[in-house]
Amino acid sequence: MFYTIKDTRAALKNGEITSEQLVKNAIDTFEKDKASSIPLNAFLEMYDDAVAKAQAADKEIAEAKKSGQSALDELFNKKPLLGIPFAVKDNISVKGHRLTCASKILEGYVAPYNATVITRLEDNGAIPLGRCNQDEFAMGSSTEYSSYGPTRNPINREYVSGGSSGGPAAAVSANQALFGLGTETGGSVRLPASYCGIYGLKTTYGVLSRWGVVAYGSSLDQVGLLAHTPSDIAAALSVMAGVDFYDDTSADLPSAKNLADLKAYSDSEIAKLKIAIPKQFLESKGLMDDVGTVFNGVQDWLKSKGASIDIVDLPVLDASIASYYVIALSEAASNLSRFDGIRYGRRVDPGEGYDELYVKTRSEGFGPEVKRRIVIGNYVLSEQFSGDTYKKGMTVRAKIQSEMAKLFESYDIVICPTCPTPAFKLGQKVDNPLEMYLSDLFTTFVNLARITSISVPAGKTTDANGAMPVGIQFAGAMFEEEKILRLAQAWEEDHAGCGVPIK
Repeated sequence: MFYTIKDTRAALKNGEITSEQLVKNAIDTFEKDKASSIPLNAFLEMYDDAVAKAQAADKEIAEAKKSGQSALDELFNKKPLLGIPFAVKDNISVKGHRLTCASKILEGYVAPYNATVITRLEDNGAIPLGRCNQDEFAMGSSTEYSSYGPTRNPINREYVSGGSSGGPAAAVSANQALFGLGTETGGSVRLPASYCGIYGLKTTYGVLSRWGVVAYGSSLDQVGLLAHTPSDIAAALSVMAGVDFYDDTSADLPSAKNLADLKAYSDSEIAKLKIAIPKQFLESKGLMDDVGTVFNGVQDWLKSKGASIDIVDLPVLDASIASYYVIALSEAASNLSRFDGIRYGRRVDPGEGYDELYVKTRSEGFGPEVKRRIVIGNYVLSEQFSGDTYKKGMTVRAKIQSEMAKLFESYDIVICPTCPTPAFKLGQKVDNPLEMYLSDLFTTFVNLARITSISVPAGKTTDANGAMPVGIQFAGAMFEEEKILRLAQAWEEDHAGCGVPIK
């Protein structure tokens, strides 16, 4: 059982629950889990001012009640997320709190300011609850590449939660937070959403400000949202979206005002949709049978509503994951050059001179996966390869953008599995980076095209050893968040999330 933001807001207004109770319950759950024999490890810490912020929210509600129902309604219209606690990925700045990107190199670093997305949520009454685990510097697909140890999947703790936003995804799935903030570079919100059986939205590039978010691949990075329902995601997105003075890449979302009270598509509206399925993903050798079966079920549901579905041929998608890793790793190598023991983070005893300080700090501060990606990125950017490899990757990216833009002239939505497989067991792929990278096979085209996509919990596997969630994604053109969220909400209302029991 879980509560939606809408349910919780009504309970707060009616006095059935207080924000302080919500926060303290989350803290108690965190403490009990931390002491368990197999901890979930979703939250790394709870913020020490969360209770005080909850008490302040309760005081605002109490004062408004004294003035009558109209004053109470006005308060919640002004602050629609008042008293609602949320989880924060460990690469998003929350003023006065630690920010480590799950890396030893940032041990002890405290954020001096809020990320814009945090400020906008707090301005609308929401309460940052605590920071959550992730793959180090968001580089991974399982949240096993963390200096704090892996986050486990709340459905079955022998399995990974997905990555790199596995911490906030697991926290939401386990009912430790009403919603969570993650980040996406190539699927890092949608993938853990799929593995943990919840909804995960990757927004159009620019819709959510990156100010205060630690960069991995700047031309690809985007803040994303994790929640139990599309309407919960929409409620948070409606107050977060829009141009930010501090982020030149930010953009307004024309439909933002419609998201505060999301309406599911009616059957007649779904019947008007033209939906495309990329042939390349259906023919993927890595697509697991159970995932294909769930995907067929989603297609059947759409057809039963009257939607038209076509298989489309987009050969350029075969090159999407190669293009993605060339670009992402090159940008990562550049972005992470600032972590040198001088400007940010921990400093290892320099020995003799700055070169030795630099080498020792980075050697001891970065984990093996981050080092691997920095080395590959610098190799791609080296003088003898940059013209042949990096530019080719950018050419493929431009082709993907143009092909997807052209496709959306004829189709409303693209659907495909979120991942070729469900969650895998802890340790199964951690020593096989190539196999781990292929977890992103169906997600990276969205980031390269800078469009929006949501992972929908659509079913589960038939594994006799335990069913695991399967996510299917609905992708839309740039700034079409309302369209995919309304379709996802229609799915939710027909299927109640297709959740699976938590062990």
